Amino acid sequence: MNLILLGPPGAGKGTQAEGIAKKRGLIQLSTGDMLRQAVKAGTPVGQEASVIMEAGGLVPDHVVIKIIAERIALPDCAEGFILDGFPRTLKQAAALDELLTSQGKKIDAVIELKVNDAALIDRISGRYVCANCGASYHDTSCKPKVEGVCDRCGGKDFIRRPDDNPETVKNRLMAYYRETAPLIGYYFAKGKLHSVDGMAPIADVAAQVDGVLNTLAAP
Repeated sequence: MNLILLGPPGAGKGTQAEGIAKKRGLIQLSTGDMLRQAVKAGTPVGQEASVIMEAGGLVPDHVVIKIIAERIALPDCAEGFILDGFPRTLKQAAALDELLTSQGKKIDAVIELKVNDAALIDRISGRYVCANCGASYHDTSCKPKVEGVCDRCGGKDFIRRPDDNPETVKNRLMAYYRETAPLIGYYFAKGKLHSVDGMAPIADVAAQVDGVLNTLAAP
């Protein structure tokens, strides 16, 4: 089973992809990880990407597609994979379809994590982590049991990502709706789209996704 997870930044795609991968025996693939692995391995396309990245440029679509082609051709992807963070544009989606067809593969389902923008902005802009152990917290929904003290390690230093502020999150959402949201219609037209409530608790979202995948796997 080959899957794509769609949703704006902070919708929980990575968390859900990890859970699906463990339960279904699929390989979770993110473009960032694949790029780093290809560069580290020194493959021809990895070397091509390395030159671009060292020059401070963005790796173009055709190079990313080559890296995905290499990765999904490996034996561990034989039972299926989950693409997390790709495709991001209609052009990338078309290139991915062409690649999969050439390898005799296809996308079986696209899971859209639907969110409420205002709640999502609050979810992201309110999060922070322990500087010592990385434990995650939130201003309103997940505070430490003792204010200012990490539940896990007892640390007292906390940090926020510089881009986890309301204005930056709004800009990231605008970029998503401009570039990536058109994929919802693209995959709906292909009969691949399945939408779930991405604002529900993590376990409830996982249960919704599991229900979709069980239906797909049924004979």
